[in-house]
Amino acid sequence: MKAADSRGQTPGTPPTARTAGTRILVLGGGYVGMYSALHLQRGLRRELGSGETEILVVTPDPYMTYQPFLPEAAAGSISPAHVVVPLRRVLGRCKILIGEATSVDHAKRTATVTTLATADEGTGAIELAYDELIIAPGSVSRTLPIPGLAEYAIGFKTVEEAIGLRNHVIEQMDIASSTRDPAIRDAALTFVFVGGGYAGVEALAELQDMARYTARYYHNIKPADLKWILVEASDRILPEVGEEMGKYAIRELRSRNIDVRLTTRLESCEGRIAVLSDGSRFPTRTVVWTAGVKPAPVLAATDLPRTDRGRIRCTAHLTVVGTEHVWAAGDAAAVPDITSDTPGAECAPNAQHAVRQAKVLAANVAASLHGRPLQEYAHAYVGSVASLGLHRGVAHVYGRKLKGYPAWLMHRVYHLSRMPTLNRKARVLAEWTLAGLFKREIVSLGSLEHPRAEFESAATGGPRHTTPPPGTPPPPDPPRSGPSDTPKPPPPDTPEPGPDDSRPTGG
Repeated sequence: MKAADSRGQTPGTPPTARTAGTRILVLGGGYVGMYSALHLQRGLRRELGSGETEILVVTPDPYMTYQPFLPEAAAGSISPAHVVVPLRRVLGRCKILIGEATSVDHAKRTATVTTLATADEGTGAIELAYDELIIAPGSVSRTLPIPGLAEYAIGFKTVEEAIGLRNHVIEQMDIASSTRDPAIRDAALTFVFVGGGYAGVEALAELQDMARYTARYYHNIKPADLKWILVEASDRILPEVGEEMGKYAIRELRSRNIDVRLTTRLESCEGRIAVLSDGSRFPTRTVVWTAGVKPAPVLAATDLPRTDRGRIRCTAHLTVVGTEHVWAAGDAAAVPDITSDTPGAECAPNAQHAVRQAKVLAANVAASLHGRPLQEYAHAYVGSVASLGLHRGVAHVYGRKLKGYPAWLMHRVYHLSRMPTLNRKARVLAEWTLAGLFKREIVSLGSLEHPRAEFESAATGGPRHTTPPPGTPPPPDPPRSGPSDTPKPPPPDTPEPGPDDSRPTGG
C-alpha cells in the first residue's frame, strides 16, 4: 500500500478522486480563481491538513496570466515566462486539474469537465461533485460577425497571443525588407488595431516603440515606413482615465504618427484588406482585435441566474442570487457596487475589483463553513493608469491627473506591487533594470510555434512549411518560411548543377 504524501494525497491518485471531506470546486485559474484558492488555503490550513476540506481548481492553463504586463511582454521588455504565475507552486495545498468546465448542474452539485486526457481515455467528459462552488472562468474575446475577422485577426488576451504578435510584427518587417513587390511591402508594414481600451492602446504603443527601434537594424526600412492605425467605435479612448487624459492620449499617439480614428468601425478584413466604416481601405497583413470581452461560454451552460449580458447575478456577499453554496466574482459576475450612488450600479469587470473580490469571497466561503456571518464587498474605484509606450503614460488616481513620465512610472510601480509572488516581482524588476542598461532584443522566434517543422522537413524531404492551395486564406500570423536542408531532385532533362553553375543547390 502506497503511503500518502505530505499533502494527504496517495501517490498516483487523480485529483478528481473525492475525499470524505468538504470539496470546494474552483472553476478558473485567473485573478479570482487563483486568489480565492490562495486565501482559502491560508484560512483553512487546519481543515486542509486534516482532510476535512479539499480545494480543487479546474483551469485550462497551469498558470495565471498577469494581463497588464502583456503589452511589455509583446514588446520584449519582460520575458513572457515572468508575466505568468505557476499555480502548482503558489497553490501548494490545493489540487490542480488542467481541464475546462463545459457545464454546471447546481441542482445536482456537479460540474462537467473535459481534461487533457479525455480524448485518450475515450470515456467522455467527467462529472465532478462539489459542496461549495466558486465560479471564476473569466472572460473571452468579444467578436462580431465581421467578414474575414475569424480568418485573419489576432487577439491580445493571452501570453501566447502576445508572443505570437511580437513574432508576427518582426516577421512582417522581414517580409517587407525582402520583397520586391511594393504592394506586399506596404501591406506588411501596415498594422491595424481595433479597440481603444487598455489592451488595444497599450499593445499598439509598446509594439510601435519596439518596431521603430527594430527598424534601425534594417537597411531598407525607416520608422516612417511603418503605418499604425487605431480604430475605435466610440468618440474617445481609454475611458477609464477620464475625458481629459483620454484626449491627451490621442494627442500623444498622433504626435508619433499613429492614425487614431474615432467613431469608426471595422467593416471587413477579407483578403487582407481592412475596410473601415469611414470608407478607408488599408491593405494589411496585421489586424489586432481588442474590442472588448464577454463572459466565458460555460456560464450559458449553467442553471444559475444571469443578467442580460450573460454574467452571473450576485449579491454584495458574492453569493449567487437565489442559491446557496455557489459563489462568483470577477468578469463572470455581476456584483452590485454598494459604494455607488447610482441605483443598480455594478462593479466594473476589471482586475482592480477582481483581486479584492477574491479576498472577500474566500473569507465568506470560510465563514460559511464555520457558521460565521458574511461580509459585503465594498470598494470604491480609485482610478486607472495606462502606459503609452516607454516613458509615456496617463493616470487618473484619487482625483489626481498625471501624464508623461510620472504617469508611466506610476503605471509600473502600481502593477509591480500588484504582481503576485515575490519571485515574479523580483524577476520583473530585474528585467526592467537590465533593459535600461542593454539594448532591446529584436529576434523573432516564430519557429517556436511550429517546433516539429524542421524535423518533419528532414523526415519527409519536403519543405519546412506546406503552401496552402490557391484561394485558401493564409493564417493571421504566417510562420516563417525557410529553405529546406534537403536538396530537391532536378526536373526531368535538367542537368545536375556543376561547379560553375551559379544556381542554388538547395531548395
